[in-house]
Amino acid sequence: MTHDRLTRRILLGTIAAALFVLLATANSGGYRFGVSDQAFYVPAIQHLLDPSLFPRDSALLEAQSSLMTSDQLLAGVVQATTGSLPDLAAGFYLVSLLVLVAAAVYFARGLQFSWWAVAAFGVLLTFRHRIAKTGANSLEGYMHPRQMAFGLGVLAIASVIRNRFGVAVLCVALAGVLHPTTALWFGLAVVAGAAVQRPEWRWQLGALAVVGGLAALWAVTLGPLAGRLVTMDPLWLQVLDTKDYLFPTEWPLDAWLLNLAYPMLIWLTWRARERRGVAVRGESALVAATLVLTGVFAVSVVLTAMELALAVQLQITRVFWVLDFLALAYVAWWMTRAPRLAPAVVAILALASATRGYYLLEVWQPERQLMTIDLPKTPWVDAMAWLRTQSVDWHVLADPNHAWKYGVSVRIAAGRDTVLEGVKDSALALYSRDVAVRVADRTRDLGDFPLLTTPRARALAATYDLDVVIVESAHQLDLPVLYRNDEFVIFDLR
Repeated sequence: MTHDRLTRRILLGTIAAALFVLLATANSGGYRFGVSDQAFYVPAIQHLLDPSLFPRDSALLEAQSSLMTSDQLLAGVVQATTGSLPDLAAGFYLVSLLVLVAAAVYFARGLQFSWWAVAAFGVLLTFRHRIAKTGANSLEGYMHPRQMAFGLGVLAIASVIRNRFGVAVLCVALAGVLHPTTALWFGLAVVAGAAVQRPEWRWQLGALAVVGGLAALWAVTLGPLAGRLVTMDPLWLQVLDTKDYLFPTEWPLDAWLLNLAYPMLIWLTWRARERRGVAVRGESALVAATLVLTGVFAVSVVLTAMELALAVQLQITRVFWVLDFLALAYVAWWMTRAPRLAPAVVAILALASATRGYYLLEVWQPERQLMTIDLPKTPWVDAMAWLRTQSVDWHVLADPNHAWKYGVSVRIAAGRDTVLEGVKDSALALYSRDVAVRVADRTRDLGDFPLLTTPRARALAATYDLDVVIVESAHQLDLPVLYRNDEFVIFDLR
């Protein structure tokens, strides 16, 4: 390859990657710091950076942080670089998208897709969508270790297609550091692919499966997952009541039809490509991976119906996120099979993606920016900034729904303990019955928060050892005022 040609390819690749990041971010409603699942990740990292934070809520955070190392890794990066957490989160988000698109290109070219098919696939990936009844989206508009782990997993299966199993294992291992369950699904896909690609390895893979089974048995009996082979009781299940995606037996028919369409589409497309003589040698490994992941899901349906805690906690339904990716790749191939029409297809898809992104940012939620690196300047965040200047052990009473009502949680914006952050605390309850009991009790006690009276506030203060309560300015309490802005008042409960 000549120097000029290499330079041109690098330039085109850079432009394509930048367009992918732009469209993916716009279709996610813009990048924002501190939202959604970051209600766990950011406080967990903050606590590692400053152990004095969250003296009451650290046990709550530990319910999930004890199962992964991504928070420790990210906290270490912040300390090593002396950078800010918001800057790190934005950088991690951008790198995650770049890893995903690079892995997708490597994957598609491994299937010998034309460059038009690769381009169509890349554009399809920018259309953020929810994987039906899994609690996961194909993209997130914020930093999430799961997104990076997924990109590494895609790189792993792309390596399987190319018969590079050392790279595949390394990618799965790296994904496991960031998000163990996402890595688990890709790990199963790699093992299934290896069994198909390398028949001579099957006895070694069988031995590996036995070792893995013994390791899993140790983990759930004596190791870090001990105590999880129990049946969830009614109280525990009640806290998880809104998370119906955890239990496939509660799915509506359309969710079943959509998710089971993935393996069917993958298998039928593979057969069609074989008949046309365009299937690559490693493609059968994808079909094997699809069958294995679908089979694991089928087993999980029985185990989650039995309400076995570990099966529910693994959220095995998210294997369909992997299958969604594989199916989208084949859709891109089908859409660009006619060489003369392929450029028009890519152009239409790109226009649709750009239009959707524009609508999400400029019409549906015009207050959002394409990239919001730090917390937004709002009255709520201003009030949280004042709380951050107060004693680190203050315990804050706020509306249980404050994170989604006002955009960011007390723990993230103020770095202070709070009685209840309804959405995230109930999600953390998945991993611990003790947390579920805590959430159930506090949900009951704070259920009438919009009607909070002074006597009730004082009673809650006595129960939970509270220091302050924050309410909207129209909500008056007969308590000393510590802080006020146009929309919120912080009252003293001491």
